[in-house]
Amino acid sequence: MLAEKSAAEPITDNDEHRFAFGENWRNFLSLLNEERIAQAEKSLREMLGLEDFRGKSFLDIGSGSGLFSLAAKRLGALVTSFDYDPNSVGCAQELKSRYFGADPDWRVEQGSALDRDYMKTLGAYDVVYSWGVLHHTGAMWEGLENATVCTKPGGLLFISLYNDEGWRSEANRRMKKFYNRLPAFLKPAMAAAYVFYEIARGAAIDLLRLKDPFARHREKINSRGMAVWHDALDWLGGYPYEVAKPGDVFDFYHARGFELVKLNTVPRGHGCNEFVFRRRG
Repeated sequence: MLAEKSAAEPITDNDEHRFAFGENWRNFLSLLNEERIAQAEKSLREMLGLEDFRGKSFLDIGSGSGLFSLAAKRLGALVTSFDYDPNSVGCAQELKSRYFGADPDWRVEQGSALDRDYMKTLGAYDVVYSWGVLHHTGAMWEGLENATVCTKPGGLLFISLYNDEGWRSEANRRMKKFYNRLPAFLKPAMAAAYVFYEIARGAAIDLLRLKDPFARHREKINSRGMAVWHDALDWLGGYPYEVAKPGDVFDFYHARGFELVKLNTVPRGHGCNEFVFRRRG
């Protein structure tokens, strides 16, 4: 059995129970269409407060499916994407090839957000983006620290992290760990049961409140161009898993010369809080 690891001993791609994020996002690419890309572009513009990315450098830390790197590139940014998972790197390379060919203004690499020396080689960016990534490294605060290395003075840092829900977060961590330790042939059954439970639970709550029972799922898809099934797999399998309280994240970055520009918090549940910071010049 895999021994428990502390934040100082991050679980890596070679560890037995790490979730195969890249494989999940590779499957997601078959669903990618113009509508999803447009939603991703909209979410970037709205959260960052930028309509035009032309001439701005954009670093995607943990690029996953590559969707948001693609969105930033289509908005005019000079993009660098990297991910630890080789399949995720392949996703970004596939999207680059599909939409931008050999364009030198989109660079795709394999690398680790926990490798400070590697991060230093990337340079400094106008926008550093890492949505739902650093809490899966096994050393979240180290990853948050390293993200500062790549942010220009006056640049924006857009981070999203799972909200700290106390005992609920610990229950989630145990569930994720259990899922990743299951034999491969049992995982689809647990995933299907989980997705059915989440949809049914949400629908029941909304019906009792006299609301559209499926509105929350449509909103989730429309907000970031994602897909319910692949998003659910990412949530269920997302291990390593760490959480943070908004105040702790604010204090962490404030002490490192960043000011909070925008904050979206989630109600009780298992969503991500979104932070946009600006590095003081």
